[in-house]
Amino acid sequence: MSQLIQFIFSGITTGSTYALAALGFTIIYNASGVINFAQGEFIMLGGMSAVFLVVGAGIPLPFAVILAVGITGLAGLLLEKFAIEPAKNAEVVGLLIITIGASLTIRGLVQVWLGKGSHALPAFSGDTPIEFFGASILPQSLWVIGVMLVIVLALGWFFGRTLFGKAMLATSHNKLAAQLVGINTRLILLLSFGMSAVLGAVGGIIIAPITYTSYDAGIMLGLKGFVAAVLGGLGGGAGAILGGLILGVVEAMTAGYVSSAYKDAVPFVLILLILFFKPSGLFGSSASERV
Repeated sequence: MSQLIQFIFSGITTGSTYALAALGFTIIYNASGVINFAQGEFIMLGGMSAVFLVVGAGIPLPFAVILAVGITGLAGLLLEKFAIEPAKNAEVVGLLIITIGASLTIRGLVQVWLGKGSHALPAFSGDTPIEFFGASILPQSLWVIGVMLVIVLALGWFFGRTLFGKAMLATSHNKLAAQLVGINTRLILLLSFGMSAVLGAVGGIIIAPITYTSYDAGIMLGLKGFVAAVLGGLGGGAGAILGGLILGVVEAMTAGYVSSAYKDAVPFVLILLILFFKPSGLFGSSASERV
């Protein structure tokens, strides 16, 4: 039982990061219908920026986290403003290629800036494990889960209570109708890229003390975030969260009960099964309408 609890907590910890990445994919997809394959680099950039600010510049961790999130959010805004907006009339495939090119560019710049090595971010509240029914849980894991829950609540408030949030929901349901009632859908798209980058940065920062980070860490995190988004039904926020948690737990169970060598293969097996048997995702509707 203690081993099972250990695997579940490990899965929820990594799954929370996948959920944040999946939310980033979902926000941009709802606003534009485009899959942003630079989402993984937002995760990496958040973690690497925080490491540079804390370890390299000696900035206290709380301020470094705020600055790293701001830097990554700015990168998301610049990507939309100078890469996506000029190509607004391009086909979806063309926009996908642009996001892939942006991903390669960000990765290359970070590699030149901080090198190829792996970097560690100090744990937020120590490294002493907490015993729970025979399982050992790192305090940082509780930070990861707690931050993810806070973000989910904050997004629920944002979309339900704020004018911008309701405008984003309207745009996701029907872009043309949103334009007809006066919503600036270009601004909504810009905001969606900024929010997506911020979510990625937060995920990269809170997981960095556990898994370390490097210039290429965003590749697998981005792919797994995309799998989580598809697993939950691409376009649905609740589905993205559940998809991330499910993916994390299945990964942890596979690593624990089968072999860690197969852990990274799990997302791709899952996405193949989903595409074959339920293309709309586990929690998505059968219709093609984005939610």
